[in-house]
Amino acid sequence: MLTQLWEKIETAERRFRRSFGKDISTPGSRALSTLHYNLFDHAWLRSFWTNFWQIAPGVWRSNHPTHRRFEKYAKMGIKSVITLRGEEKYSHYLFEKESCENLGLTLLHAKLWARMAPKRERILTLIETMRSAEKPMMFHCKSGADRAGFASAVYLMVFEGVPVEEARKQLGLKYVHLEFTRTGIQGYILDVYAARNRRAPIAFEEWIATEYDSKPVQAGFDAKRPPEELA
Repeated sequence: MLTQLWEKIETAERRFRRSFGKDISTPGSRALSTLHYNLFDHAWLRSFWTNFWQIAPGVWRSNHPTHRRFEKYAKMGIKSVITLRGEEKYSHYLFEKESCENLGLTLLHAKLWARMAPKRERILTLIETMRSAEKPMMFHCKSGADRAGFASAVYLMVFEGVPVEEARKQLGLKYVHLEFTRTGIQGYILDVYAARNRRAPIAFEEWIATEYDSKPVQAGFDAKRPPEELA
């Protein structure tokens, strides 16, 4: 009974959340989208909590910046922004796109999911996007904890030659990444690679391109989770 009630509440909340926040072209719609941005995307929190860290020369990771933070980063000299949230129709993306256009920042897209193993093509797109981005650059997800942590590890392994065991540290409590939740899939992918690499060394990008399959990786992670958390 309680489970069904909670599901109904979640469904109603999701329906309400998706009913507005998709237009910033008029004063009225912009006001509603600002409310949507702060209430549902928690932008108010990210105005002072940044989760902003430099991981390599000219490369930073972050949570989703507000406009004032984008202004600060542009003054720092950052040229490219990679959103790991992808291109969306809702307020968070509309305001980000506007900020980047106004500040002369190049906005690139490499969509990942925090609680799901990405398909091979998604990870390869991430790598190619990083390769093509003009530096200094930054990449972000929503909280800067999970997708940004995985992307940081990928960058360090592919472009800085950092061993997976060291790169794995980009997914830790320091960045508010919680291994025991469903977002632990991000670290599990790296653990699967680390085990494969110990058997016979193979570069991460090559492993992704030739051997990685999201389905068995996800299944292996899910097999470790309590049944109630998979429902």
